[in-house]
This record gives sequence, C-alpha cells and structure tokens, in this order.
Amino acid sequence: MLSPESLGPAHEPRATGPAGWEAPPAPPYGVQGVPGARGGRTVPVAPDAPTEPRLPRPQPDTPAATPAGGTGTVEGRTGERGTGGRAEARRAARRKRGFERPEAQALRRLLPQALVVAFLAGGTSAFVANDKAIELSVDGRPRTLHTFADDVRELLADEGVKVGAHDVVAPAPGTALASGDEVAVRYGRPVHLTIDGERRRVWTTAHTVDGALGQLGVRAEGAHLSASRSRPIGREGLDLDVRTERAVTIMADGRARTIRTNAASVAEAVREAGITLRGQDMTSVPAGSFPRDGQTVTVLRVTGTREVREERIPFEVRRADDDSLFEGVEVVDEPGRYGARRLTYTLRTVNGVRQRPRLEGSEVVRRPQPRMVRVGTKPRPPSRGGADHLNWAGLAACESGGRPRAVDPSGNYGGLYQFDTRTWHTLGGTGRPQDASAAEQTRRAKKLYMRRGATPWPHCGRHLHR
Repeated sequence: MLSPESLGPAHEPRATGPAGWEAPPAPPYGVQGVPGARGGRTVPVAPDAPTEPRLPRPQPDTPAATPAGGTGTVEGRTGERGTGGRAEARRAARRKRGFERPEAQALRRLLPQALVVAFLAGGTSAFVANDKAIELSVDGRPRTLHTFADDVRELLADEGVKVGAHDVVAPAPGTALASGDEVAVRYGRPVHLTIDGERRRVWTTAHTVDGALGQLGVRAEGAHLSASRSRPIGREGLDLDVRTERAVTIMADGRARTIRTNAASVAEAVREAGITLRGQDMTSVPAGSFPRDGQTVTVLRVTGTREVREERIPFEVRRADDDSLFEGVEVVDEPGRYGARRLTYTLRTVNGVRQRPRLEGSEVVRRPQPRMVRVGTKPRPPSRGGADHLNWAGLAACESGGRPRAVDPSGNYGGLYQFDTRTWHTLGGTGRPQDASAAEQTRRAKKLYMRRGATPWPHCGRHLHR
C-alpha cells in the first residue's frame, strides 16, 4: 500500500465538502498544467466540478540523475527542480495543510461566515426589540401603527398630532410606551353655554350635544335645548341654550297656580298657567325677566284714570341799587306775577286698592314775571333831627289833605301820613294812627323816614324836599 508521503504533492488527501462530495486535489500554484509541457497553457479547474479519482503515480526508488552542468538535488515530481529557499517553504506549508483533518478545514472555512451571520442576527434582534405596535386613536378615529418612539409625547410628535391646553391625551404625554399599548387623543371644543339665562364659555371633548351635557353635568330632563341632542359638535364649537325645568307659582285673581315650565320669560310662564293679561294688567316682576325655580309671580289687575292739576310757578325777585334811597330802603317797581304749570297724574287701582297718584306729564301754561326792587345805598342822616328841615306839611297835604283823622276808603291806612297799623306799631305807636295827635304822628313819620327814607310814600314822598 502506498503511503501519503510517497504520493507527493500531487496526491495529497482530499477534503470533503459540505455536500458530502470529495473535492479534487488542489494543483500546485493553483493551476493544473499539461503533463510534459513546461510553460504550456494552463486550464482553470472549477472547484465545484467533480473529477475522476487519479491513481497514484509510482516514484523511483533512486534519486534522479543530476542534469549535466547542474548542481543540487531533485525532489517532488518528475521534471520539477528543487531550488530551496522561500519556494520550498511555501510547498512545505501547503503539504502541512494537506495533512489537516477535514473537520478542521471545514471549520476554518465556515468561521468567517458564522461571524457575519451572528452580526446580522444581533442587529435584527435589536431592530425587532425597538419596534412597537401601538393603537393610536385621534378624536375617535383609531389606527394601528409601528413606532420606535419611547413615550407618548414622542409618538404624537412623530405622527404630527398637535394638542392644546383643552385637549385630552391618555395616557399622559410623558408615559413610556410598550408594544400593544393604546393611546387616545380627544380634541377640546368650545361651547358657549347659556343655562337659565346665565351665559358662560366651557370646553368639552364630547362629539355630540348629548355627550357634552353629560360631560358638563347639565341636568337636561325636561329642559329646552336650542340644538338636538344628536347634533355633532365640530372643532369650531357650538352655541347652546339650555332652559331647565322649574317650578313657578302664579298668583292671580285670588288663586295660586304652580306649574313646571322651561319658559324663557315670566310672561310666557303666565300664559302657560292659563292666565291672560288685559289692559293695564302687569306682573309683580318684569314680564321679560327669567323665571327662577321656586319663584312666585303675582298678577296685578290694574284700572285707572287720569287727573289734570295746576300749580303756581314762583316768580324771581330782581334787585337793583339806588343811591337816591337811604340804606336799607327798598322800593318795589314791579310786583311780579306767578306762573302756572299743568300736571297730569294717573290714578290707579291695583287689585281693588287705590294707589297714590303717579305723575305722568308736566306742561308750563304761563311763565312767571319777575319782581323788580330798588335797594337804597344813600347813607342815613346821623340823627332824627336831620329830618326836621323837610316839608312835612307838604307830605301831609298830599297824603291826607292835612287831616290827622283821615282814613283811606279801604280802612287800612289812616292819619296825616296814612300809616298802616302794623307799621305804626313798629314805630312804637299804640292803637290806631288816626287816633294819635298830629305832633305824635309827625314824630313817628320822622322816625320812619330815618329808617326807610321816602319809600313809604312812593307818590307823595317828593314833597318832602320842596
């Protein structure tokens, strides 16, 4: 039997491939040459092509003769010259690999492929581990998606879902995500809500009026709604008027009626109670006001008439200085006249009880005329003696014809200087002036002149200075 060593490099043991077929021996230097032709054309051999097994070629037992002119020894195949050095070392390494076990050769070839497969498998595992299947519902529209987001906020940002202060996100935006989680976003909608006359603005995430009422806690049983319960609420919002059912008591004609109503005004509630307002009838609260729960409204039956009255308008007193009159003396040139105003009153009877007259209108029918008064500014004489030089006889002749007992036709004035009783008493006189002596009357007249000058005698006072 031939040993592997006797076969030489051309007959090294063959390795077994992965499929179980026996690979052909590797030719020296990677090619198979044509036997007996040095430097001849080489034909590449496909590594996967099966070949027929080659029989070992007998080797000579004696060394070959050295060619003429050559030196050294001949090893290996016939016709190949051993030169030693690096070429011989390469051949020795190939012979050594030829004697490795087939399992070691297969392991050496498969090791790089196993490393590549392990690297790809690790990357795929990391990719699969970060991918999450999430069900995202935006305003009631669900969809399932795959994401690498770590939390809810990052997921919404990746999907372009913007949320505001009145929107609801569940779970919270900072919540971490895991595969299989559900995330819901519900947008807020503004509702201008008027409940029983009170208006306010609220926000809701409900999609319909009925859902908004439930979410806001509005009691809608028996209530009047300005929109149907099934009406959808868009993102722009909705105006909603709600009038809840209330108990209102109506008092009319001595009888009380309690009704449950969602009326918008007191007048509407009175009509629902079957009560009619006639003529000047009215209610105890404004008919256009909103009826409150538990409120009592009284109907007032009103009858009445109008009455016209006149009243005086006071006149104005206008005063002017006059240096011809002593200080403190006033002379009335125009007495003045009162004006007149016409007033219209309403006389009402409410539920059989007469009310105080109520003024409805006023009209001026005559304007007042002012009183014109002259006020003296002339300084008074230092004593009563300063009046002695005046013409008192001329004044008496003008006033009474010089008769001490003279009395005017009205009986209000008497004596030489026609005193009225009141003025006579203020001057210190007693009784009637016409009953006093002429001398006393003259003394009292001088005293009056010192107080008021010639004013008491508007027509005859000029005779004092003649």
